[in-house]
This record gives sequence, C-alpha cells and structure tokens, in this order.
Amino acid sequence: MTKRMLIMLLLCGVVFGGVFGMKWFGNSMMNEFIDNMPTPAVSVSSSEVEAQQWASTLNAVGSLVAVRGADLTAEMDGTVTSIDFESGQTVSEGDQLLSLESVAERSELARLKAQAKLAEIEVERRAALFKRGTISKSEYDTAIAETEVAKAAADAQQGRVNLKTLRAPFAGELGIRRVSVGQYLRAGDAIVTLQALDPIELDFSLPEKQLGKVQPGDTVTIVVDALGNRQFTGEVIAVEPKIDPATRNFDLRARLSNPEKLLKPGLYAKVSVDLNVPRDVLVLPRTAIQYTSYGDSVYAIRPQEEGNKEGDLEVIQRFVTLGEARGDYIEIIDGLEAGDEVASSGLLKLRSGQPVMIENALKPQAKLAPTPPQG
Repeated sequence: MTKRMLIMLLLCGVVFGGVFGMKWFGNSMMNEFIDNMPTPAVSVSSSEVEAQQWASTLNAVGSLVAVRGADLTAEMDGTVTSIDFESGQTVSEGDQLLSLESVAERSELARLKAQAKLAEIEVERRAALFKRGTISKSEYDTAIAETEVAKAAADAQQGRVNLKTLRAPFAGELGIRRVSVGQYLRAGDAIVTLQALDPIELDFSLPEKQLGKVQPGDTVTIVVDALGNRQFTGEVIAVEPKIDPATRNFDLRARLSNPEKLLKPGLYAKVSVDLNVPRDVLVLPRTAIQYTSYGDSVYAIRPQEEGNKEGDLEVIQRFVTLGEARGDYIEIIDGLEAGDEVASSGLLKLRSGQPVMIENALKPQAKLAPTPPQG
C-alpha cells in the first residue's frame, strides 16, 4: 500500500512538472519571439543640416514710444459746454476737441477791444492837435502808449478766451475720453490722450562694448509678443554718445513704419540690429529639435545596422549645442555637420534605433522670415 502511494505521488510529480515545464518553455519562447520581432517603421519627415550665411546681429529688448504724444489737459478752469470728439477718433492738427464756458471772458474781451478802438481814435485826434501845435509832444506820445496798452490787454484777453477751446496740437489718434458735458474742470485736469502712431519709434539700449558697431541707418527688426510674434522692420535714427554710468549701457532710438497702427506706445519688443556683417552658420528647422531638461537633441537618420533589406533606415539620438534662432531656423553650433539628415517631425514617437520611413510630400517649407497666413 505504501509502495503504491509512493508510485502515485511520483507519477503526479512527473505530470505536474511536465505541465509547468512546458508552460515555462512556451512563455520563454514567446518572450524571445516578441523581443526579436522587428519594430515597425515610423513615418517621419526629414531635413538636412544646411550651411547658410546670416548677417551678424545684436539683440536687445526695447519699448515703443510715439513720435509725438501728449496727455491733453484743461488749461483754464471752466465748465464743459461741448465735446467735439469720440474716444479712439483720428483727428487732424487744429481740430476742435472741447469748449469751456467763456461768456464772461468774451464779454471782457469785447470791452477791452472797445477800449483799444477808442484809444486808436484818441491817437488820431491828438495827432491832428499835435500838428496844429495845440498839444505837446508828450501828450501825443502818452496817447500812443495808452493805445498800445489797450491793445495788449485785448490780446491777452483773446489768449484767455482761446484757452477755453481745446484743439488738437497735431494729427493723431485719440484715446479714451475722460470728461463729460457739464463737468467743471480745473486747469490741469485730464481730458484725453493723443498719439501720432505712424511712424512710431523704439527705444532700447546695448552694452557699452557694442558702441562702435551700431550706426544710424542700420536695419532693425522687432518681434512683438503681444501681436503673435509678428515681425516689423525699421532703422536706427539716433545713437546716444553717452554711456549710462549705472548700467554701462548706451541708448538707441529706431523708427518704424506703422501704417496699420498695430504698434502702440508702451509695447515691449524683442530687438535685432543687423550689422551687415555676414557669418557662416549651420542651421536646421526648429521642428527638428527635441528640447529636454537634460539637453537638446536631434534624431539623426542613418542606414539600419541590422536592416531586413537594403535601404532600411533608423534614427540615432544626438545631443547638439544650439545658437541663435531666426524665423523657422535655429543655429547648430556643435553636434552635426552640413548634409547630415535628421527627423523633423514625429519626434515624440522616436527612440534610438527606431526604424523610420521618410515622407516629405507634405513637409512645410522652413523660412528665415515667415509671415502669418492670409485669410
């Protein structure tokens, strides 16, 4: 009985061992098959490292300012009787904008003009008397002086009356109206801002070591983040000859055409000054760069080392040193050579050794100075 039990146990052990052994062998073969199964190729677009010549530039940050700008205020006390503009209106030089109550001032002006007229008549009368010898020269001179005083008083009052009417000192675009009809204003109270926007100017600064490199007439390109990174061009019009002792920088001013009036005073802009000195660079489209916290890299395309057939391709990750970016391109300082081919799309699907297929039919064309789509 005991011997039969031992035989039964032995047979069960052999059966179960065989089952588990076969299962382990099957799993091992499956894992080996999966590990050795060829990875499907990923479709990517490709770009070659290009050798280009870029003009040397100096970069800075600046602020836009109006060529002519003013905060218009009341020049005399008074009650607003009429407003002749709307917020945001474009006006010409001399356009009437606002009037203050001026009845008393105009009445006084009429009185002074009448006095001046009377003084002129008195001069004419005394001139005749002086010719006949009826009055002395001093009496005649006194009449002339009194006439001049009366005219000056009338002119001064005319100036006060004119100050009751606000006119545009130059052509430009008005801001938001700050007053209402019937409101009492004191001298200095804000009424509206006026800005001449085309052309517009840009103030920026550069380190003192760049002082001799920039001249009036040099081309300036700016990028304004607030306008969707749109580019605008102009030229340097003035270079400050004095260095700021606190910052060791010097100031510059550029002027830009602004026919669409998109550029507004106060906007910040990234500034690039073209020095007209070319330099040789290697470049790639920005889309070919994978940016990470541990370094910037590209996926270089090469023939597959263990390809199934001739012409199979794979990518290998290479770390690169980047330089200046312009438009759709970025400068490659180190890590690649001219003519090297890299993946420029689908980077998130790639890893070193990944088989790839190149599909460039729909690849967008990189540009040094891209423009937004029209429509």
